Amino acid sequence: MRPRGRGSRRFLLYAGLLVGFCVLLAFVGCGATAGNGQLVAAMNGVNFGAVTIGQAGTATVSVRNTGSGDVEVSSIGFSGGPFTLAVPVTYPFTIASGSTYSFQVRFNPSQAGQVTGMVTVFSNAASTPPAVGLTGLGVNVAATAPAGQLSGISCNNSSMVGAGTDNCFVALNGPAGTGGLTVSLDSTSAAVTVPATVTVPAGTTGVGFSAKVTAVSSSQSAVLTANAGEVSESFALELGAALRILSASASHISFGNVEVNATETQSVVLTSSGTESVTITSTSLTGTGFAADGLSLPVVLNPGQAVVLNIEFNPTAAGGVNGKLTIATNNSSGKSMVIGLSGTGAGSGGGSGGSPGGTAVPAALSCASATMTGSGTDSCTLSLSAAGPAGGLAVTLSSSNTAVTVPSSVTVPSGAISVEFSATAAAVSTAQTATLSAVANGGSQSFALQLNAAGAFLSASQASLTFGNISLNGLGTQTLTLTSTGTQPVTVSAVLLTGSAFTMSGVTVPVTLNPGQSITMLVEFVPTLAGAASGQISVSSSATPGGSMMIPLSGTGEVPYEVNLAWSAPTTSADAVVGYNIYRTLSGTSSYELLNSAVNTMTTFTDSTVENGQSYVYYVTSVDSAGVESTPSNAFDVAIP
Repeated sequence: MRPRGRGSRRFLLYAGLLVGFCVLLAFVGCGATAGNGQLVAAMNGVNFGAVTIGQAGTATVSVRNTGSGDVEVSSIGFSGGPFTLAVPVTYPFTIASGSTYSFQVRFNPSQAGQVTGMVTVFSNAASTPPAVGLTGLGVNVAATAPAGQLSGISCNNSSMVGAGTDNCFVALNGPAGTGGLTVSLDSTSAAVTVPATVTVPAGTTGVGFSAKVTAVSSSQSAVLTANAGEVSESFALELGAALRILSASASHISFGNVEVNATETQSVVLTSSGTESVTITSTSLTGTGFAADGLSLPVVLNPGQAVVLNIEFNPTAAGGVNGKLTIATNNSSGKSMVIGLSGTGAGSGGGSGGSPGGTAVPAALSCASATMTGSGTDSCTLSLSAAGPAGGLAVTLSSSNTAVTVPSSVTVPSGAISVEFSATAAAVSTAQTATLSAVANGGSQSFALQLNAAGAFLSASQASLTFGNISLNGLGTQTLTLTSTGTQPVTVSAVLLTGSAFTMSGVTVPVTLNPGQSITMLVEFVPTLAGAASGQISVSSSATPGGSMMIPLSGTGEVPYEVNLAWSAPTTSADAVVGYNIYRTLSGTSSYELLNSAVNTMTTFTDSTVENGQSYVYYVTSVDSAGVESTPSNAFDVAIP
């Protein structure tokens, strides 16, 4: 190519691959002058020092051309121990007169002990090929790295209100030695229990454990202590009193006289009056003619919040009726709230309500719940067409399904029009129906009860998290979603992470997930050491079957590569050089891109945008004060491992 400037500027391009160190490789220049080359070693020998077995140490070896002509290098050879080139070299290449060529050697011992070797640079120089002695010491990691010692104890939460589980971690200042490190644990409060001991596995820097907290009636502190050898560490956990209280505006609702088949409505206000939110999980009614409306369950009430529940009374027959509204919650007492109900059906008598002396037969059969999931008890009510006769009326009961049991008979007292009884359901593995029947005086009524299979199940969005190759101190991210896929709520009590290169955020336990609900956590991988890394997320829950789930974590810390370019300034130029432009393309292509955003004034340049596994070709041009570029330098190929 002809120069585009007013003068010809030719110069040499050198380059190197940076892998935590700098390597300078010289390549064919433009316009080299023939002459007598003389290649000599720039050092007497290289000592790699102590290198752990299975790892690698690196060092730089340099040779200098002291002759008056260029030297063409044909190969670089090794003898002796496990010494190799750290960066591949393309032969042949030229070392200009007066130039120094440096390359990097890797020492990768496979056994303990002193190792010696030699590296020799072969060329067309008239002198004896320069040779540099190499020495290194292979050592066992146990002999060089002291076992890690206890350095701290911490928990996810520094304060807790009410009962729950806190995820905690003991940390070491280095990997545990052979056999691991046993750490004893203790708590100053009976409200917080921890394992007596935990063991940090060999080669790891910590282990997680769970601190179980029971509710306290007054605020207090618990100090968790970890002891290993002569080292003691502690962590303070503040415990706050938790009270979940649900209060009602009335303990009994009386509807008075209500016309038969007419509807009367009254309201009750339910308020969360404790220090912690309370959840209303279910309501049930007994008593013919009573109904409830206004709540979509479950409902969570924060302290001070309230909801209104409407109670209706629609008598179908004359006479007094008693009932009750049962409200199930997670309140601190553990007991359900019961509100009494009463009302009287008023009418002229006769008809379907039954008149004195009329024959009483079953008029209605119903249960508080038409659907049941899992085992439990359903409150049922049998109503008659007329008041029970003197001595009462015995009504025969039966169930079409052995999973539901009812009394063989119930007696409606004299003068009463209804009676309550319980239907007991056992858990079933498949959905099915049970028909309850009531028979007396030739009359009968039935009620269909739907039984659903019960189960608390927890599923993970991924069976394992693989981060692949991440540059040292770089960041890899993945998400993991846990979903309640059963028909019953599932409580996630603990989520523990192991693996020093991994971190986790986005989840606070314990947490209860209703069917269909999920939680998502963010898992990050930040490698600080080269090579494969592994970890694990352990999930403990109330899911069936079993309550444990293990999510393996894996990733590889990868050494980041850079390409260092260096060149000699043009030796002849009609115009003063003010800087340089650096161009790059992928090997096998011709579409070069300009790497520098402004004219580079130095004779060196670092390309930190290379990708592992790629090969690149570089060249450099000089630029004069008018912005005119010279012809390109020699092209240089670099293969990134």
